Amino acid sequence: MEIRDFKVEQWMNAWETRCTHNVAETCTYSMTLKQLFELCGGDLAAFMGQFAQRRLTYGDIEGNPRFLEGVCGLYQTVRPEHVVPTHGAAGANHLVLTTLCGPGDHVVSVMPTYQQLYSIPEMCGSMVDILHLERADHYHVDAEELDALCTDETKVICINNPDNPTGALLSEEEIRDIVGIARRHGAWLVFDEVYRLLVQDSDAFTVSPVDLYDKAIVVSSMSKVWSLAGIRLGWCITKDEQLRHDLLSHRDYDLISCGLLDEEVAAYALAHADKILERSRRIVRQNLATLDEWIASEPHLSYVKPEAGTTALVYYDYDIDSYDFCVGMIQSTGALVTPGDAFEEPRSMRIGYAYSDNVDDLRAGLDAISAYLRTLE
Repeated sequence: MEIRDFKVEQWMNAWETRCTHNVAETCTYSMTLKQLFELCGGDLAAFMGQFAQRRLTYGDIEGNPRFLEGVCGLYQTVRPEHVVPTHGAAGANHLVLTTLCGPGDHVVSVMPTYQQLYSIPEMCGSMVDILHLERADHYHVDAEELDALCTDETKVICINNPDNPTGALLSEEEIRDIVGIARRHGAWLVFDEVYRLLVQDSDAFTVSPVDLYDKAIVVSSMSKVWSLAGIRLGWCITKDEQLRHDLLSHRDYDLISCGLLDEEVAAYALAHADKILERSRRIVRQNLATLDEWIASEPHLSYVKPEAGTTALVYYDYDIDSYDFCVGMIQSTGALVTPGDAFEEPRSMRIGYAYSDNVDDLRAGLDAISAYLRTLE
C-alpha cells in the first residue's frame, strides 16, 4: 500500500521549530491549561487534584460521557452514541476514509484542500475524481460540476468546510444542495469541519450536514477552534449504526481509546464553549482585518478574503516556485508560511493569521514577509 508524501505536514515538520514568525500556524492561538481555566472561571488546582487520584486505565473506551455530551452540544440532532473519539481530526479523517474507501470505489473530493481528503482514498485503491475549487467562484463548491462528477456508483464525496487553505465558507443553501447530490446518488458524504464555527460574519449560519443527511459523516477536533491542539483529541460523527460499528472495529486495531486527561480537558472546555468561541472569533476577526490591510498594501500580492477559518491562500506575481519562495523567506527573515504547491496551487502561499492573540505579533510576521518581498523586486 503506497501513499503520497503529506506535503503540508512534512513542510511544517521541517520548519516549524526553526522560524522566528510562525505565520503558517493554523490553530487559533493555543492556550495553556492555566489560561483555559482562567478564561472559563474554573479551579485548575482542584481539577488536577481530582485527576491525580484516578488510576491511569484505558478509561471509557468509546469516550468520556462528559466529552461526548460536549460534542453533541455543537450540533442540532447528534447524540452521544453517534460520536467516535479519535486522535485529532487527522485521526478521524484517516479512520473514516480507510473504513469507507476500498479498491475500485469511486470517490469525489475537492482541491485545494487538506491532502488527506484525496490521498487517503487513493492509498486505499479508490478511483478519485477532483472538483477544482475556482478562485473566480471564491472557492465555493459548484453544485452542477459536483453532480457531473458523481454517478450512482460514487461511494464517497469529500468536502472541507470551511475550506483549508482558502477560508471559503459554504452557505446553508450550498450545503443542502451538496446533501441533495449525495442523497440522489446514495453516496456517503464526508465533511471535514475542523474550522466550523470560526466565522467572520456573526450572522453566518453554520449548519452541519450530519443534521441533514443520514449518510453524512463529519469530522472535527479540539485544535483549531478550541485552541487545544496539544491534547490531540478529535471526533467523527455518524448516525449509521453499521458504519459506527465498523469505525469502532477499525479503531480497535490502532487506537483502542483516547487519553484520560485529554478527554477530561476537552469535556471541561466544551462545557464552556461559549467563552472559548468568543475568544477565538475575536482573534480571527481582528487578525483578518490586519491581514486584509496588509494585502492591500502589497502590490505583488492578491487573495480572496476568507469568510471563515484561520487560513488564507495568498498569490504572488514573482516568477519563483513556491517552495523556493518559502525557503528563501524563512532563511532571509525568519517568517514561515506554507508553499501553495503543497495544495497544488503554484505561485501562492498559505498564511495562518490567527497564530497570536496580539495583532502586533501578526504585524511583525507580516512585516518580515514584506522585508523578504523587497529582496525579490
